[in-house]
Amino acid sequence: MDRQVTVEKKQVTVDPTYGTELVSWIPLVAQAGSPTVAARFWARFRDVLQGRGETVKMDVALSSGRAVVGMRYRSDITSAMRVRLHGDGDDVIYQIITDPVMIGRKEETEFIVERYSS
Repeated sequence: MDRQVTVEKKQVTVDPTYGTELVSWIPLVAQAGSPTVAARFWARFRDVLQGRGETVKMDVALSSGRAVVGMRYRSDITSAMRVRLHGDGDDVIYQIITDPVMIGRKEETEFIVERYSS
């Protein structure tokens, strides 16, 4: 596990003035009861080559890249969340696309993520 990530969950609120939904992403806290801070976790990324492809959405060509992410066991990660991969430059955001699975006796959590770029 040589990469640092932040797992984020979607938070939807309603704008009181216009009544529209506002979507924001908040970091998953390190432990229950902890303050909401950008907790970073150590993780392992392995590219899934057969998942690479190209699609067209709204006349824009998008290429996608998939990876398998492994991290220490956590029971609070779901496929509705996303992962922010921290690197030397800009952070890269991946959407979790599979339900996380437990590896071993609660040793690791593993799931597949997908990144889009145009």
